[in-house]
Amino acid sequence: MELNASMIEAHIYRKKNDKIEFLLLKRGEKANYPGIWQMVTGKVKKNENAFETVLREVKEETNLIAEKLFVVPNVNSFYSIADDKVNFVPVFLCLVDEDDEVKISKEHCKFRWVSKAKAKKMVAWTGQQKSLDIIYSYLTKKENQIRFVEIK
Repeated sequence: MELNASMIEAHIYRKKNDKIEFLLLKRGEKANYPGIWQMVTGKVKKNENAFETVLREVKEETNLIAEKLFVVPNVNSFYSIADDKVNFVPVFLCLVDEDDEVKISKEHCKFRWVSKAKAKKMVAWTGQQKSLDIIYSYLTKKENQIRFVEIK
C-alpha cells in the first residue's frame, strides 16, 4: 500500500457584517460524488507546491483571489480502494473580499455562503467538519495563543 499526498482542501471565508461566512460548492451531476456540498478541493500538478495548487484551484473553481492564505493545522486522509493508496490532504484557509463575485466552474452547479454551523451540516465527511471547527475556533477565540501560519 502506498501513501500519497497529491490533493488539497481549501476553505474559503469572508467577513460580512461582522459575521464569518464559508463558501460551499455543490458538485454537478457529472462530477465524482455528484450533488455533495464541499469546499474547494483539487489535485497538485507536477512541479507545483500545495499552496500554489490552492491558489490555482480557488481561482479555477470560484474565480476568487485569496487576499490571505493560511495553513490549517489539520491533515485529512482517506483510503482509495481503486488504487490501494492512503491519501493525505493538507487543509488551507483563504480569506476573500466580501464583495468579490463568485463564478463557479463547470464542475459545480451551485454555491452558497453559509455559517459554520450550516456548513458542518452540509459537508459530507467528518474530517471536513473537523476542519471547520478548527478554523472557526482559530478565527473567533481571542484567547487562542496559537495563530494560523500565513503563506505570503
